[in-house]
Amino acid sequence: MKNEEFSKAIVGMTDTLYRVSATQLGQQADREDAVQECLRKAWEKRHRLRDERYLQTWVIRILLNECHTIQRRMTRTLPAAEVPAVQNSPAEGSLKAALLRLEERYRVPILLHYLEGYSVAEVALILRVPQGTVKT
Repeated sequence: MKNEEFSKAIVGMTDTLYRVSATQLGQQADREDAVQECLRKAWEKRHRLRDERYLQTWVIRILLNECHTIQRRMTRTLPAAEVPAVQNSPAEGSLKAALLRLEERYRVPILLHYLEGYSVAEVALILRVPQGTVKT
């Protein structure tokens, strides 16, 4: 994959990356850090991608790993008071709240499948779990 093609594909994924990071991290700054670090790592290691068909899967996996790194770092610090997020509509806020109440192992597959439109097989690849686990 050429650098220009890679850049164009990554730019097309940025909205998805921010939505995925929002399900993992509560603070906007942490989300932005995770996405930025994900993009940096993907760019540096772009030549390691074996099959271009799995670019999105590969990049989302990098993002999830980066979110987990930030979460581990946060457990060692005291959390700051969170500022309430601005909600566009009551339904959007309640859906987001419901998603955030779920454990991560349930939240991420739901986001990827229902909100981002990935198939069950693609979600299983991204999360490295069997398809039956994703369906459950």
